[in-house]
Amino acid sequence: MRILLTNDDGIHAEGLVSLERIARVLSDDIWICAPEYEQSGASRSLTLAEPLRVRRLDDRRFATTGTPTDCVMLAVTELMDGQRPDLVLSGVNRGANLAEDVTMSGTVAGAIEGMALGVPAIALSQMSWPTPGEEPADQPVFLPAEHFGPGIVRRLVEIGWPSDVVMNVNFPSRPLDQIREVEVTRQTFRDLHVRQAVQRTDPRGETYYWMGFRRELSKPADGTDLRAIYDGRISVTPLHIDLTHQETVHRMRSVLGGAPPRA
Repeated sequence: MRILLTNDDGIHAEGLVSLERIARVLSDDIWICAPEYEQSGASRSLTLAEPLRVRRLDDRRFATTGTPTDCVMLAVTELMDGQRPDLVLSGVNRGANLAEDVTMSGTVAGAIEGMALGVPAIALSQMSWPTPGEEPADQPVFLPAEHFGPGIVRRLVEIGWPSDVVMNVNFPSRPLDQIREVEVTRQTFRDLHVRQAVQRTDPRGETYYWMGFRRELSKPADGTDLRAIYDGRISVTPLHIDLTHQETVHRMRSVLGGAPPRA
């Protein structure tokens, strides 16, 4: 396979090193195009108001001033010598991409851009802190992803999936001997708000805010991505970008349709 790697943590991220190790178990034909700087939370943003710069680090490794979406689009259409990849791998993200967070994730967005360009794509993320109440695993952060990733990617490629779907894989932060299962899950939505803005003061006395997440557990149902990670299982979630809520479509068609209502 010809495999394209990208991420949202940047070209120098430790997770990208791990992703390359995963990919080289599967193929020798590896290409990398990743952001020059961290683009976490960039979602599917595309750089339109300024030019993109590309820095070639070696024959098959590039850094760009753009987002993960920019990187995948440029690699597939401009940088890979006219030969499209057979697979896009995005990650390995430092931190899980679960529940509603997938809509903001640059890691997932990199995979989605691959899918949009007709290339099968997988996003991989590593939970980087233990579930509250558990002791931190005495091992490198990305060890679970590196250990289990090649087999999961290989099996997914063997099975295949629809062309309008991306696979979102999340690894728990557990010792390897405590990770015994892979679960195919559905995306869920947290029952609490974990995003936060932390107010701080700079050396000039001015207020600024640092955006982040509180480490609080929600109460997810069985079969969901969050539940799997909480319970120490590897979560594999098929995602697509059709955000239409079909139940509401069917309900509203009976009451809103035809001529536009007057004010």
